[in-house]
Amino acid sequence: MASGSDSRPRHEQVAADLRSRIMSGELPPGSALPSIPTLVRQYSAATATVQRALGALKAEGSVYSEVGKGVYVRPRRPLVVEASAYLAPTSDGYAYRLRSVAEVVPPAEVARELEIGADERAVLRHRLLVCGDEPVELSWSYYPAAIASGTELAERRKIPGGAPRALADLGYPQRHTRDRVCARMPTTEEVEALDLPPYVPVLRQLRVIRSVDARPVEVSILVKGSHRHELHYDQRG
Repeated sequence: MASGSDSRPRHEQVAADLRSRIMSGELPPGSALPSIPTLVRQYSAATATVQRALGALKAEGSVYSEVGKGVYVRPRRPLVVEASAYLAPTSDGYAYRLRSVAEVVPPAEVARELEIGADERAVLRHRLLVCGDEPVELSWSYYPAAIASGTELAERRKIPGGAPRALADLGYPQRHTRDRVCARMPTTEEVEALDLPPYVPVLRQLRVIRSVDARPVEVSILVKGSHRHELHYDQRG
């Protein structure tokens, strides 16, 4: 299972190994996990350690229990993001909830990517993507005020057709998208808004969208729980 260099508590090691078996398909969706006594023998661990490991997997949504029957691998479809495409809600139950709209001085990182001055302003649209009632992604999308101020991008309401349509109508159709992705531990706001289990890192995407003449027209910061997402990259040529 774990090497001697794995310094995590024993229950986290057990949970990590079971998680790996689930992700590999050794324990497929809908299948029952071995009983607690069996897991105790397999991992040479105390009963309390195995119970804590199963509790962690339940908290993150990997497994569920049925009283008197056992613990089962939860069938679930991860949110798949095609890294080369703009993520938009589909008919599969995904929808955006608008949290705020404001004209702000953006963070320095965003200002650099928008190629605006440090004191220049941008329109910020802050949203939460949900599937049913389950939160899956936080987003902060910034648009140069010179483009977006006074337009529907600056209005506190959902935009029919989304920001891509609004930008196209303003004469700035999307021509190029670049993503930078990193993993880190979540902030308190992200834990609360995304209802994250303990110890689950987030994926942070910095997305820069350029229009005609390579002008940057949108910079978005997208944060999602790593346990619910897959990023797909398809490079051709």
